[in-house]
Amino acid sequence: MPTADLVITGARVRTLDPRRPHATALAVRDGLIAAVGEETDLRDWHGPGTETVDLGGAHLVPGLVDSHSHPVWGLDMATGIDLTAVRDLDGLRAALTSGERVDGWVIGHGLDHNVFGGRSVDRALVEDVLDGAPAFLRLYDGHSALVSEAALKLAGITGPRAFEQRSHIVVDADGRLTGHLVEHAAMELLQPVMPRPSYAERRARLAELLGAMAATGLTGAHVMDKGDLDLVAVVAEESVLPLRLRFAPWCMPGADADDLAELVELQGRGGRHWRVGGVKFFMDGTVEGGTAWLDHPDCHGQGTDAFWPDPAAYSDAVRQLHRAGVRTATHAIGDAAVRHVLDTIASLGPGGRLAHRVEHIESVPDELVARFAEVGVIASMQPPHTDYTRADLSDEWSLRLGEERAVRAWRLRDLRDAGAVVALGSDWPIAHYDARAVLATAREPRGAASGGAGLTGAQALEGCTSHAALAAGEADVTGRIAVGFRADLTALGVDPVEAPADEVAQAPVRLTVTGGHVVHRGL
Repeated sequence: MPTADLVITGARVRTLDPRRPHATALAVRDGLIAAVGEETDLRDWHGPGTETVDLGGAHLVPGLVDSHSHPVWGLDMATGIDLTAVRDLDGLRAALTSGERVDGWVIGHGLDHNVFGGRSVDRALVEDVLDGAPAFLRLYDGHSALVSEAALKLAGITGPRAFEQRSHIVVDADGRLTGHLVEHAAMELLQPVMPRPSYAERRARLAELLGAMAATGLTGAHVMDKGDLDLVAVVAEESVLPLRLRFAPWCMPGADADDLAELVELQGRGGRHWRVGGVKFFMDGTVEGGTAWLDHPDCHGQGTDAFWPDPAAYSDAVRQLHRAGVRTATHAIGDAAVRHVLDTIASLGPGGRLAHRVEHIESVPDELVARFAEVGVIASMQPPHTDYTRADLSDEWSLRLGEERAVRAWRLRDLRDAGAVVALGSDWPIAHYDARAVLATAREPRGAASGGAGLTGAQALEGCTSHAALAAGEADVTGRIAVGFRADLTALGVDPVEAPADEVAQAPVRLTVTGGHVVHRGL
């Protein structure tokens, strides 16, 4: 009889396998689960090379997965001054005054729209504390930035420009550049002139970041961008990646047949613990930036346009990729955007069921909630985003939408109750990557979503395990603890299903195993 590489004992195992819901021990061989049962059942799996880990009563569940993250691209996004704790304009000005500069630049990230207190996002509010330095301050949503006059000059930006996607350079009523750059194409104009970490720094930061993610119990992430595949390949060759990374490169407006063929060709590229599997689209932007595609305008008269100027071109691209066997994920926040994506996937017929997903889904009416299950579209949602809103609806997100739409915030439970698959994630660096926080806020949504019901403990766990596996098209190999499944495992000091949400958020992570490798020990 073969022996195991790893045997875990003394566990309270919640398998999510209906054939055997609970166990106390398991064996791992060649990166897969080889046996599940009681400790006495696994005696013959021990050998001279077997590592044995006694969990001392900790709760073992399938490895937690972040269904929407940016761990590689985020290395560039989350640089400079961390502005996530800034709550008002005075705090922002103080942070910019004392913050460390990078090659003469003031670079910051995580800036909350609510900091401006209802004012327009405008460089005039901070220029005097920058002392003429170029500055690039990324708003928390990742879809807009505030830049200084010096930065505009370095990038050669003198006025508005036309872009293939919905993106714009904001000017005020007098035609003055405010420094507010909305959506990716506008922000990317700054990239050639901004300082960037060296390759060695990025490689070290990626390894450090993935280790920190594993320390929260994560064993995998659905990466919603192409990232830097060459960098990932190097890190994966140098060591075992603590997380499995599944990349979905972007397909942007203007993509032609050659672009789509290139995306198809990329599918399956990978190495140990990483691969390309899917394509990411954008159907709209963000509520706070005025670029969410809404059925009716927001309070500023914005939000009436799709990210793809020709939404039919988006639908054609999805159909072509579907015919090639490529799974898609589409960013859709507003009700009009979600409706168009659902209509597009419905047009694929039965073959489209559980092959495509919608990301974010921040405010939708009842009719669209029901359609997710009807059409078989996976809902991928990020409960920690609710932290950027307020229960009294005084935040920028709620004010833009108005009360009627704001109270429909992040309808996690409604989607589950309607029969939809709901995968959960953080969208790091938009919100913190801590998997325990994702589980906790899914059960107790905050801000504008706090008036609605959260997920049950079991549903939240499924969102980071079995439903995440369905979202990746991998339910036959992961998301449960069963013989033949991947040995991706998370051990917590409390039961993530039965313990109160606040205890889950602070739960000790006793062990994280990815592909049979122990990547974090907290025993």
